[in-house]
Amino acid sequence: MAGIKGKSGGRRPGAGRKKGVPNKITGDIKAMVLGALDAKGGQAYLERQADENPVAFMGLLGKILPTQITGDKENPVVVQQIIRRIVDSGEQG
Repeated sequence: MAGIKGKSGGRRPGAGRKKGVPNKITGDIKAMVLGALDAKGGQAYLERQADENPVAFMGLLGKILPTQITGDKENPVVVQQIIRRIVDSGEQG
């Protein structure tokens, strides 16, 4: 039973997928998404989305880019400068 000390939540040791084996449904969905992207023009479609839907496009980038960037011992990644620029669009609300 769940919550009882010493119990593994009812799972048998070795039950479930083996380590490193992808979930079939996740793999199928990824294949469908990539197929849809290809059908819509691939990179050209993504470029249009970057122009027409920049918030959604940047959200996509946030999902696929690594959360941690490192270099190697001889060439570590160094952030030299971060600039934050606020631009007034000139529109009055």
